[in-house]
Amino acid sequence: MKKIFYPLVAALFLFTSAKIAFTPQDYKVKDGYSIAFKSKDPSGVFKDAKGIVKFDENDIENSSIDLTFKVNSISTGNGMMNKKAQTEEWFDADKHPEIKFESTKISKSGDSFNVIGNLTIKGITKAKKIPMKVAKSGNDLVLTGTFGVNRIEHKVGKKSDAVPDIMNITYSIPVTKK
Repeated sequence: MKKIFYPLVAALFLFTSAKIAFTPQDYKVKDGYSIAFKSKDPSGVFKDAKGIVKFDENDIENSSIDLTFKVNSISTGNGMMNKKAQTEEWFDADKHPEIKFESTKISKSGDSFNVIGNLTIKGITKAKKIPMKVAKSGNDLVLTGTFGVNRIEHKVGKKSDAVPDIMNITYSIPVTKK
């Protein structure tokens, strides 16, 4: 019995340990992030972000990214424009105080990644594919990329010649292990 039991326990321990070693690491958003939107007019940043990133390049299937941005942290460099962005016509910060992104799948594409998930703005959720590069520095990662969001699909403002329908989003999000 001992001859079978101990090797079985050792094999089970090694299998379990190997599995744990490849579980994606939990990261949290660090200060120094940038979520910037740019167009002909308006442009700006969201200054309040939080989230959890579970990432392991060797275990992409179990990796995930969940981020939340506070609408009232919008900064366009113009106080009046910041207040207008929070009105019902634009982001409706009273009813929808947060913008959320929750990944459903991450895939590798060459030396970068594609993050597929659900982007919720103003209570409207749309599937979104976001390109992402990952730079490693010790225990930290920096996630970067650029993508477009159709503001009309999320009922952010009205169609107009003054504000383009597609807002270009550029992000740089440093994360550190929890």
